[in-house]
Amino acid sequence: MTRGAPIPDTVTLHVPFRVVKRGGKKEMQMPEGATQSQRIDNTLVKALARAFRWKRMLESCEFATIAELAEREGIAPSYMTRVLRLTLLAPDIVEAILDGKQGPEVTLARVMEPFPIEWDGQLPSLCSRRIK
Repeated sequence: MTRGAPIPDTVTLHVPFRVVKRGGKKEMQMPEGATQSQRIDNTLVKALARAFRWKRMLESCEFATIAELAEREGIAPSYMTRVLRLTLLAPDIVEAILDGKQGPEVTLARVMEPFPIEWDGQLPSLCSRRIK
């Protein structure tokens, strides 16, 4: 626009994105190559914090068994063992989750599924559904 040009009444802006479900919520997903702001998944972060807290409590002998700790926390021992598995995630995956850089395919439901113990095999296992 130049100085003398009239200002239009409406402006149309096209933003390419798609809506995807992530952890039961709808979220915008930008096209490949577009920069996306970091989005920390509080559910994942909370699960990681619980897992490492529970691991510390078991290692310090504050509780003798997972069943004992699960009873104290008021949750099922089977759920606790699945959450405790998160302490076996590779450090770079944990760091990415804490920094909000884990990608849309890494959800709590996805990391609660069985994954390889070897760190090298974890990322392909967690992301296998989205790799093109």
